[in-house]
Amino acid sequence: MINCIVVDDEAHAIELLTLHIEQTPFLKLVGSATNPAEALQLINTTDVDLIFLDIQMPGMSGIEFLPLLNNKYKVILTTAFREYALDGYDHNVVDYLLKPIFFPRFLKAVQRAQQIISSPKKETDDDFIMVKTEYKGKLLKIKIQDIIYIEGKGKYVCFHTKDGEQIMALLNIGGLENKLPGDHFLRVHKSFIIAVPFIMMIHGNMIQLEFAKNQIPIGQTYRDVFMSQMMDKVITNKKEEGSDTESGN
Repeated sequence: MINCIVVDDEAHAIELLTLHIEQTPFLKLVGSATNPAEALQLINTTDVDLIFLDIQMPGMSGIEFLPLLNNKYKVILTTAFREYALDGYDHNVVDYLLKPIFFPRFLKAVQRAQQIISSPKKETDDDFIMVKTEYKGKLLKIKIQDIIYIEGKGKYVCFHTKDGEQIMALLNIGGLENKLPGDHFLRVHKSFIIAVPFIMMIHGNMIQLEFAKNQIPIGQTYRDVFMSQMMDKVITNKKEEGSDTESGN
């Protein structure tokens, strides 16, 4: 079963997609939201696999919302405007549905999503990326497991590795973010993407990574998403919440 949510500011659009989802045996609607802020809260409290995301919404568009998802969820864009299709595919979405959405076209899109979600992902220690360095015509292989963080520097990014290497590549950090494994890397600042497995400590608005000499700042724009994901890993004793009151009796 694929758990999905609908994000759209129009009630009739949510109703139509809800009807389509109910008619599809392998889909389960676990919630809906009328804006990206509500959607983030829903994602952080619900097990979600697939998001039906409207493009035109007040405050923040679906295209602007996509980078906050960090490639962790499959997305099918919905909109009444065909010209937005290319923008969606730049963000590696599953499909693009043009409103009004008819069931046969909807079914084709979700079958594609089902195939992608059910396909096993092969992950090995040999997973790597190839990047263009500052030297013309030179491509360099970097193992994913060696990268501790990536720093944006204008037209370039710098890959910092656990061996202390600093590899400059002619890349834009925003474009690079959408091409990295979303379950391994997380953008925490306009200039920094970190490898989650290397997090050692979070203190205030700073992150200490294993092997890193410098701490990484957490940008205000990225803080809520980052901290909500980190809280899933925090182990606490709920009884401690009332311990101060009890000790004063």
